[in-house]
Formats: sequence, C-alpha cells, structure tokens
Amino acid sequence: MFLYLREGVKAVFERDPAARSLWEVILCYPGFHALLAYRIAHWFYRHKLFLLARMISQIARFFTGIEIHPGAKIGKGLFIDHGMGVVIGETTEIGDNVTIYQGVTLGGTGKEKGKRHPTIGNNVIIAAGAKVLGSITVGDNAKIGAGAVVIRPVPPNSTVVGVPGRVVVQDGVRVGGPDLEHGKLPDPMLAYCEQLQKRIEVLENRLVQLEKGTAEKGGTNNGDHGL
Repeated sequence: MFLYLREGVKAVFERDPAARSLWEVILCYPGFHALLAYRIAHWFYRHKLFLLARMISQIARFFTGIEIHPGAKIGKGLFIDHGMGVVIGETTEIGDNVTIYQGVTLGGTGKEKGKRHPTIGNNVIIAAGAKVLGSITVGDNAKIGAGAVVIRPVPPNSTVVGVPGRVVVQDGVRVGGPDLEHGKLPDPMLAYCEQLQKRIEVLENRLVQLEKGTAEKGGTNNGDHGL
C-alpha cells in the first residue's frame, strides 16, 4: 500500500504544476486523500469485510467529493486532479499512471451482473466531465475529451471526443479532426452539421440554376409558337 501511495505522490508532482511541497500534497489534495482511503477500504474488501469497506468509502466521499468503490482495482500512479464529482464503480479496473479530472464517471449502464464497469489501460487521460460507461476497454495511452460520453471500446493511442464518443486521432493519424490537447478538442457533430449545411447550399444553387434554365426554355418556346 505504501508503494502505491508513494507513486501517487510522485504522480501529483509530475502532472500538477501547482504542487509545491510534499506536505501540501498530503494535507490539501482530495485526490490523494481519496486514494489513501480507497487503499484501506480495498484491503478490507478483499478480506470480505464489505460493510466496513463501504463505510470507509462513504466517509472519504463525504470529505473529498470523490466516490471510489472499494471493489475497484486501481494500479499505481493514479492522479485525480481536483476530483469533485468523480465516481469509480465496483468492477472498474484502472491501469498505471492514469490521470482523471473532476466530474468523471466510470460507471455501468444498467443492472447487469458481473463485470459492468470499464477497464482503463495504462497512461490514459480522462478529461473533466467525461463519462465512460459499461464493460468496455479503453486502450493504453488513450485520451478522452472533456464532456465525452464513451460507450464503445477505445483503441490504444487514440483520442475520443463527443456524445457519443468518436475516435478523432489514432496512432498519431487524424481521423476526422485535428490532434489537440484535451481542452481544445474538435466537435464532430458541429463538423458534420457544417458539412451538411454546405451540401444544402450546393443543392439549392443547383435548383436555382435548373429553375432559371427551365424558365428561359419556356420563354423561347412561347416565342416560337408566336412566330
């Protein structure tokens, strides 16, 4: 457990430029407090003391605003930045060196039994407000954009944005959008609407030309009949 906590502190210093000292991290970072409580609760959960584990989890939720079910499996180096509103479900699995921002939900999609929460690979970034739902896998080195709703598996080395989530970058190659930081990600629906608007304008111009051509022919025919 202490190895995991040490890796957690290290992750804060590596990924948060606002961290100034060890004591600041220990005393003032709710993500660190939530992970500390989770490690203790998870130990009790593995020893089948489920009620005590849940009580520790709920106390941590009250003080930090972060709800981590003690049954979740979390690797080393997880960094929860700010953290308010983060929810991590019971059968969630999180790899190493993952970064999660405030408002993220790693949840289920119904009352199904068994594995019902996502599996998050290594070195994944999940931006603010994103929802990853169901028993799906998010591959290593993936980025989930702010506000995205992900309900399908995410390939490794890819960037996902939108509702529902769409892959816009994979293995460094653009897939319908530019490779940007998670705070400046493209909007696939907006791009689709813009393309649709352009197509409508082209069709309207063609319709006007056809109507104009038909009117000119009609005038010529009337003249011929007059002769």
